[in-house]
Amino acid sequence: MFNLYRSPAASRRAFLKALGVGAALGATPFLPMGSALAAEPALDTEFFIFLHASGGWDVTLWADPRNEKRGIIDPATTDNTDTSHLHRWVDAPHDDDVKSFALVRPAGSNLVFGPGIGDLAEMYDRLCVINGLAMNTVSHPDGTAFSATGRHLSGGRVPGASIDTVLASELGPRQTFPLVSVQFPSSYTGDGLDRRAVPLRVGQIGSISKSLTRAGQYDTDADRDAVTALLSREATQVAATSSYTDVLQGMSVQYDGLRRMLGENLQDVFEANRLKKEHPELDYKARFAGGGAVNAAFAIEALKRNVVRCVSFAMGGFDTHAANYRFQAEVQQEFFEMIGAMVKQLDKTPHPTLVGKKLSDHTHILVVSDFCRTPQINMAGGRDHYPNNSALVISPRFRSNQAFGKSDPDQLLPARARKFIDGDRAIAPPDLIATFVSAFGISPRKYFRDGEVVPELLLHA
Repeated sequence: MFNLYRSPAASRRAFLKALGVGAALGATPFLPMGSALAAEPALDTEFFIFLHASGGWDVTLWADPRNEKRGIIDPATTDNTDTSHLHRWVDAPHDDDVKSFALVRPAGSNLVFGPGIGDLAEMYDRLCVINGLAMNTVSHPDGTAFSATGRHLSGGRVPGASIDTVLASELGPRQTFPLVSVQFPSSYTGDGLDRRAVPLRVGQIGSISKSLTRAGQYDTDADRDAVTALLSREATQVAATSSYTDVLQGMSVQYDGLRRMLGENLQDVFEANRLKKEHPELDYKARFAGGGAVNAAFAIEALKRNVVRCVSFAMGGFDTHAANYRFQAEVQQEFFEMIGAMVKQLDKTPHPTLVGKKLSDHTHILVVSDFCRTPQINMAGGRDHYPNNSALVISPRFRSNQAFGKSDPDQLLPARARKFIDGDRAIAPPDLIATFVSAFGISPRKYFRDGEVVPELLLHA
């Protein structure tokens, strides 16, 4: 039999005994790890934010604006939409005294928006819009999974890893928190994923702060730091003579991560009131996006401190089947303006490891939804589910100030976007996901079954 433990355990036990915790920590636990540990990846300077507009948004109000009655399209008007809070609503002719909206096209922009885009329209030169995404579903769970994984549900289960998990596995396993997911459809499924990249999924950011809080009744911060430092060093020493080098090296990495979690007051990063105080630029009193603003503040702070590789979160309020359609444009406006405020703050924030670089130079944002709303307004004054969609990318690696893909002019169904390997067809979520991960040198085929890279979306294909 081989011997896993050849390190000076006696010195460890003496140290722990002096602290009064030897009985609790006398045995070294087996912590399952992923594949062999590699050197820090070349792209460990990149950060990611993924957002999901939960419920399915009305793309005619932002990315694919339609302001005239055509085919079955029933546009937003002053009769069916509350326009009083909309910054970008400008009346345009419709019927008699009922007005629709004028298209939003800032000077110099190649993009045309609907009023739901709000003040994010002024950042047109940072935006890559994908229209005519073929969702092939009108089910919330299926559309949600499809948008994040490129796979439809199988027997009610998500059959593949989500895009945020893949990037956390590839680029962030040594991060204190590779992936923090707040009600985003993150999934850890399939082969080849690093076990350290299992999504930390929470209902709200504050719950993490509570779990990191430690009482000082029996030991101090210095005591805990000394214990974990010793355990980390011992794991490194044992790894040098062990038959299972990867496992012991992995334990050392985990102990180092534990030291960072407990020794840097990271609970402050996850505490809502502290986040609000640190980032007053976000609107926490917004009617619909107030909760999302806390998540945006967390994303900024966590990336600034270099403790999280990927932050994913969702914001609801888009599933407008009834009279609450009146508020769909306002929900969108708050959502997009929250994104704009977040990007502006990233512009002001120095990169945590690259001298002279802004955090926004290396932060990549993908915004998706379940599907879109029907082009016609229903009898209840709302819109139902429809299998078309749009998405938004804000990334230095994507072409900006452009819209790729389209929907047909009469019924707002996805139209053929280009010739793919399998023929002329519309772009679909698997293509967008494959393109996004390929921008960072990751082979889509390693994790995703479907999808084709679309070089027209990339700044450097």
